[in-house]
Amino acid sequence: MEVAILLHMNGGRGKKSYAENSSLQKHGLEVVKPITEEAVRTMLSADFTDSFGIVDLGCSSGPNTFFALSTIIRAVCVRYQENSRPMPEFRVYLNDLPGNDFNSIFRALPSFYELMRENDGVPGSCFVAGVPISFYARIFPANSLHFVHSSYSFNWRSKVPSGLYDEDGKPLNKGNIYITEASPPKVARSYLQQFQKDFSSFLRFRSQEVVRGGCMVLIFFGRSSTQEADEEFFFLWRVLSQALGNLVSKGLVEEEELDSFHFPFYNPSVQEVEEEVKREGSFTIERFEQLPIAPWGANKNGKDLALILRAVVEPLVKYHFGEDLMDMLFEEYAQLLQFEINEGRKKLIHFVLVLNSK
Repeated sequence: MEVAILLHMNGGRGKKSYAENSSLQKHGLEVVKPITEEAVRTMLSADFTDSFGIVDLGCSSGPNTFFALSTIIRAVCVRYQENSRPMPEFRVYLNDLPGNDFNSIFRALPSFYELMRENDGVPGSCFVAGVPISFYARIFPANSLHFVHSSYSFNWRSKVPSGLYDEDGKPLNKGNIYITEASPPKVARSYLQQFQKDFSSFLRFRSQEVVRGGCMVLIFFGRSSTQEADEEFFFLWRVLSQALGNLVSKGLVEEEELDSFHFPFYNPSVQEVEEEVKREGSFTIERFEQLPIAPWGANKNGKDLALILRAVVEPLVKYHFGEDLMDMLFEEYAQLLQFEINEGRKKLIHFVLVLNSK
């Protein structure tokens, strides 16, 4: 699976699009907004610049992209006004993988500019560019960024971990698309090693691009437990595995197809994140919060939650299992999710990591 080619959210504005099914992520951004604003205020406590570089890594498409940008730009403007400084020029970069729906973003830019000018008095010197490349690579010139933002993209790995097969080429994690309590230790270890490798690369490349004293705010799913097979997020993938397993039992999917599908995803623990930041050494942790949030919000509907997940994972699943099965699979998924919702108690752990460049 070529993750950098295949991974993207469902584009457009249709019923199954990410733009119409990203309320969970939007709620997370709203909860984290005061932390993002505080990170801007802290970073701009002394030094001001005429040109301010911002990037949203894994921007996707839809209203969430502009929600994050407007939060950052408004906070910067307030800080400059408080210090009687002339407004800077804003260099804004929207980054995602090449398959992202950048066209929808570009079509929405005029409305974004107009809204910022009318409601917030933000000057027109805001220059926006799309940057289609993996953020596990070097992207920008040295010392060109002041503020890096990323929401709900950092969990995706650059590739499917190696080490998920035995010496005979047989899958070690049969019947599952992610780590479970029954997974052999080698499976969890392989996912952790891929996370460590990716995170180290991410920090190293950003350290070259972010100015000294610059800031990164990373929002992603994590786990409070040290156990890899943690229910806080994994139940979503466990249930998707069950839905696929039901299609296998109905003869609609080959067992080998399920056994060979591995999700390029990882939700790390607090300790795993902290250890990698310390090991790489380019950034200091300014703030690290855990926010438990129910995944279905006020509307406890399995169909709605299935649509949210479909908007995120369908391109990967469709590539492996074929387009004809998608409606049937996510109908099955919705029914199984409803059972989980009825049981209650499920919450996703949203991590908010604020890093300062040394």
